[in-house]
Amino acid sequence: MPTSISGAFPAAGHGEDSFLEGQLLIAMPGMGDERFERTVIYVCAHSEEGAMGLVLNQLARNISFPDLLEQLQIVSSPEGIRLPGGGSRRMRVHRGGPVETGRGFVLHSDDFRIENATLAIDEGVCLTATLDILRAIAENRGPHKALLALGYAGWAPGQLEDEIRSNGWLTCPADADLVFDDALETKHGRALRKLGIDPAMLVSDVGHG
Repeated sequence: MPTSISGAFPAAGHGEDSFLEGQLLIAMPGMGDERFERTVIYVCAHSEEGAMGLVLNQLARNISFPDLLEQLQIVSSPEGIRLPGGGSRRMRVHRGGPVETGRGFVLHSDDFRIENATLAIDEGVCLTATLDILRAIAENRGPHKALLALGYAGWAPGQLEDEIRSNGWLTCPADADLVFDDALETKHGRALRKLGIDPAMLVSDVGHG
């Protein structure tokens, strides 16, 4: 099945129900779901209808950015990609989560927007899921910072809140380095350190007396 990068976004919340939008979820040892072991997730939408986010520190297997562009017929060959300095090879395809793994999302800086297609989230971070942004990136006229992910992590109403109460996740404010940098192996530890937590001291029963 060809990969797609289109479709409506999950509903974004407003007011007190949307307090996790633009935040990071940091997996705890007691997560209980190996798909999310040591993950860091950027929350793109959170409301009474549920939540949606993108995993920041897992790569998709067996597909490169040039391969994806060819599959989507954005370019006919890697030579059609105009990113300077071999940037197309450095841009990696991430595994955004286990839901709709054939669907693509681009999390990016707010210096690039497509009318009626780009969702502004928080602190200069936007989300776009159209072919136009991939075409712009390939032609070196896209956002300054971008993360391409296939699939997403999704939660039913109240499910994420329950997982947080059960010590499945910690939360912290996002910053550009944690969202966009390529140091995936250290991202989980750096996110914990933002909260003043030494990863080596973290145990699965934190918070329980």
